[in-house]
Amino acid sequence: MATTLDVETERDEFERLVDGVTLAGDDREGIEVVASFTGEPLATIPAGTAEDVTEAVERAREAGKRWADRPVAERAAVFEGLAELILDRQAGMLDVIQAETGKARLDAFEEVIDVAGTARYYAAEGPGMLAPAKRRGAIPLATRVEERHHPVGVVGIISPWNYPLALTVSDAIPALLAGNGVVLKPDEHTSFTALKARELLIEAGLPEDLFQIVTGEGVEVGPPLIDSVDYLTFTGSTETGRAIAEQCGRNLIDCSLELGGKNPMLVLDDADLGKAVRGAVVGSFNNAGQLCLAAERIYVHESLREEFTERFVAATESLTLGTGTDWGIDVGSLISAEHLGRVEDHVDDAVEKGATVLTGGQARPEVGPYVYEPTILTDVTDEIALCTEETFGPVTAIYGVESEAEAIERANDTDYGLNASVYTEDSERGREVAARIEAGTVNVNDAYVASYGSVDAPMGGFKDSGVGRRHGREGLLKYTEAQTIAEQRTGPNAPPGPVPNEWYAKGMTALMRLLNRSPF
Repeated sequence: MATTLDVETERDEFERLVDGVTLAGDDREGIEVVASFTGEPLATIPAGTAEDVTEAVERAREAGKRWADRPVAERAAVFEGLAELILDRQAGMLDVIQAETGKARLDAFEEVIDVAGTARYYAAEGPGMLAPAKRRGAIPLATRVEERHHPVGVVGIISPWNYPLALTVSDAIPALLAGNGVVLKPDEHTSFTALKARELLIEAGLPEDLFQIVTGEGVEVGPPLIDSVDYLTFTGSTETGRAIAEQCGRNLIDCSLELGGKNPMLVLDDADLGKAVRGAVVGSFNNAGQLCLAAERIYVHESLREEFTERFVAATESLTLGTGTDWGIDVGSLISAEHLGRVEDHVDDAVEKGATVLTGGQARPEVGPYVYEPTILTDVTDEIALCTEETFGPVTAIYGVESEAEAIERANDTDYGLNASVYTEDSERGREVAARIEAGTVNVNDAYVASYGSVDAPMGGFKDSGVGRRHGREGLLKYTEAQTIAEQRTGPNAPPGPVPNEWYAKGMTALMRLLNRSPF
């Protein structure tokens, strides 16, 4: 029997978190947060205003000036501490994540590991990335050039509800390490996870004013936040991302946007079906499919399609649904009644237009108010919305293909390009196929963890799946202003007074020809 969360205990904890950090006063209206496990109210968050945003940005900016003056090794030490602290305090963090999102405990644990890994990586590698670096000068030996990186100022983060810890803290870590202040606007469904995470950051040694949180509705808090900060990071829908990019463009600030996906999985004719079925289960149903990287289109070579389908359906039907803290639960709840309705509409529309449900396809209110069965469909044609639009739930569709070329063509026939996976026993073939898929991350014989968990490599989307990258060098340096300092040791690069311009041009031409022949 699954262990349930004590809603009353969690409510007390959430009210304490709000009292400790919010900028909004008692006269602010409240927004009710609901427990996805039960549909019951948990607590309320303040409905932030533009004035709250202004105050938060001012605090973060002032704190950021002092923070940027600290040696980068001292800043990195905070995140070394966080990497251990988040593991030590994981039980309480998992409870908060689950109470707000309704996800399975193992899915919540995935967020804890993500933050610990990101903190450890940037604490170790970030100082070297931020260190001044020599660059090749215009004239060898005569020109000395150095590249430096300065913080942009204040970074705004607008984070989603599906990974409320990972997609707040893991994005904030490089921004903070680079010397910036951060103002976070978390999703209204999951603000308490962000508040709990802020406490851990402060306990790890982060200055209290450096990381501000303003809760509230996106339409109220988002626009003034974008108007106030120096860089904006957003994870969410493509539609909202376009509006944010437009506002950032008007303000001449840079942004990083991870947006929607309709991710393909390719099962080639030489795939190991055991690996492919496990990958399909993980890729389709982790976090109840509420994952931008989820596999929603599975293209299987016709020679394997029947056996793959049988094994995938059997594996899916063996999954345990539940709403509680038991580690044995495989698939938890969707986030809300509204989101459940969208998933139901997608599946119902597909069935009405001729799709076949192989397993699942129903809500399970006896398990939890927003629980939906892991669902596999076939016979999904191009005119069905589920074929091309992101469902963002525990729903995937199987399509047969006759060749590798057809699989690649159909995988790329989408406006999105976030994640993909390829299953084959030929490593070289897998990597070559992966390189032909138009997606920011492509995994061979894995669903998404291989790429996303490799924090040293960039992660982001092609096409309508976004701009910018998180992780790796790109994920840190995007939060900086690059500066070039060039010293000319022989004086200005211009004709010396007594030398005619023509002679100077001839001399520079000879020098350039010499440099063109140089191996350096």
